[in-house]
Amino acid sequence: MKKKEIKKMTKDEAFKTIEKLKKDLFNFRFQKINSQVSNSAKIRESKRNIARLKTILKGNINA
Repeated sequence: MKKKEIKKMTKDEAFKTIEKLKKDLFNFRFQKINSQVSNSAKIRESKRNIARLKTILKGNINA
């Protein structure tokens, strides 16, 4: 997810996306424990996208 894509989102969309990514991350952790992860890079990507969304949201609130 690019910075431009995140800035186009509304706050509600961003919060929904964060919740979706958290659920995905939760599922990836279980898959990792059971050795069923098809692409382990998705775990890292999900964490980074959550951080990006939270950072942009925090910046918009303070500005």
